[in-house]
Amino acid sequence: MLTALVVVETIVLALLGMIVVALLRSHAEVLRRLPEPEPDEEAVPARTIVLPDTPRPDTPWPDTPRPDAPRVPEHLPQPRRRATEARDIAGTTLEGDPIVVSMRSRTDTLVAFLSTGCLTCRTFWDGLRPEARQPLPGDPRVVVVVKDPAFESPSKLRDLAPDDVDIVQSSAAWEDFGVAMSPYFCSVDGASGAVRSEGSAMTWEQVASLLRDALLDEEVAARR
Repeated sequence: MLTALVVVETIVLALLGMIVVALLRSHAEVLRRLPEPEPDEEAVPARTIVLPDTPRPDTPWPDTPRPDAPRVPEHLPQPRRRATEARDIAGTTLEGDPIVVSMRSRTDTLVAFLSTGCLTCRTFWDGLRPEARQPLPGDPRVVVVVKDPAFESPSKLRDLAPDDVDIVQSSAAWEDFGVAMSPYFCSVDGASGAVRSEGSAMTWEQVASLLRDALLDEEVAARR
């Protein structure tokens, strides 16, 4: 009986071995008949294509400054973002009445952008008082522009503002002239209504120099 079991197990093992061998051969045949894999596109090194108008990788782009190129100091004011024509200034008086100041007039206009909280502006407020006022080149009329009442102190404005100087409260005028700081001054030509010159200043002497240079530049341009 035991011998019969051994013979049966031997036959079963032999059959299993033949089945495994047949499966391995079949698998090898399937692999052999499979198509060759395509080359991986990502493995192909990329080529650099240089167009006729494109700088080569070893040359700087046109807008990249050269190491020896002159640099503009960062503290200088940026160029004007708007046209040189000055808009009429619309706002309110210190009493709250609406007012519009035209930039076209018989005389030139010096627009002074001042504030009540600026320490440097105090020099210009004091210089506008009749007893301290000095003549300016070209004898322009002076228009002081402060921001809307929500940004200024009404009591300080009444203490600082001379009675014979036009004071306009208008935050919109600061935006129209592109002014971001105070004190700031714009010289406007009365005939054309165009901004002749502009800039920040620390003293009235610097403002006078700004106006004088603009007038001299116009004389030189007129002789050409």
